[in-house]
Amino acid sequence: MKKLILPVLASLCMSCGDDPVPKPNGYLRLDYPAAEYKRTNTILPFSFEKNTLSDSISSIKIDENRNAYGIDINYPSMKGTIYLTYKKVTEDNLNNLLRDAQSLTLKHVSKADEIVEQPYENDKQSVFGMFYEVGGNAASQSQFYVTDSINHFLTGSLYFYAKPNYDSIYPAAVYLKNDIKHIMETIKWRQ
Repeated sequence: MKKLILPVLASLCMSCGDDPVPKPNGYLRLDYPAAEYKRTNTILPFSFEKNTLSDSISSIKIDENRNAYGIDINYPSMKGTIYLTYKKVTEDNLNNLLRDAQSLTLKHVSKADEIVEQPYENDKQSVFGMFYEVGGNAASQSQFYVTDSINHFLTGSLYFYAKPNYDSIYPAAVYLKNDIKHIMETIKWRQ
């Protein structure tokens, strides 16, 4: 009996400590400043309001006929860029421009959890288009196009300088999605 009491007593003494508790998950908290916007003053055939958190627009790529422009809006603190591409509308290219803009978004279907389309119309400024929010681990979380259907066509895409991991980039993606919508809402075509 003494042989039985000793192991039981030893196990009771060892089990009297605190139960181990798993460490709770830690989450990265990213706070960005409230957006402040300022109208761009460039040689582009359109203007828009850009967030002051982004770098100034330092390089604009222009084709030799001045029918296409490429603009990069860099956000170094978020490691992201909004790429804008402007093309002049001609008599026969509007359908192709629309098809290209839509197919660019559809290329993300294989990695996207969902693609939400949000039409945009501003009759006063003659700006019409579509905003796409791409959910999941796609390369681009937001894309858009706007046009006046006569002279101007502008597309935009958001990309980060990192492998897409939606959970990690979500706060920055939401912040920049709002910037893209603001760009769309403040477009003014120049004649």
